[in-house]
Amino acid sequence: MATVYKICDREEWERALAQGVFTGSAVDRRDGFIHFSAAHQLRETARRHFAGRPDLVLLAVEAEILGADLKWEKSRGGDLFPHLYGLLDVKSVHSVEPLPWNRMAHEFPESFRG
Repeated sequence: MATVYKICDREEWERALAQGVFTGSAVDRRDGFIHFSAAHQLRETARRHFAGRPDLVLLAVEAEILGADLKWEKSRGGDLFPHLYGLLDVKSVHSVEPLPWNRMAHEFPESFRG
């Protein structure tokens, strides 16, 4: 089973927990889908879009659980990225890890194999 990952602000995730659903970041809502990354894409996503941001979390979700709302679409460099066209039920997230910034890059959790 493939795992997809979402980087988001801790505050956004805490709001989602209170509501029971993650509606996406401002960028997600603007684009009309929730941006995810596959494991091999995640470090570059963090570097390009989240550099210097200290209070982030890394969400992990089994792609299969998202069903037909998850589409793999061409994006950066023609690579296929997972995009969720719908809301993310917080119960679908199987792990949430801090993603601290160490002045040069984000420190991924030891459990991450990407």
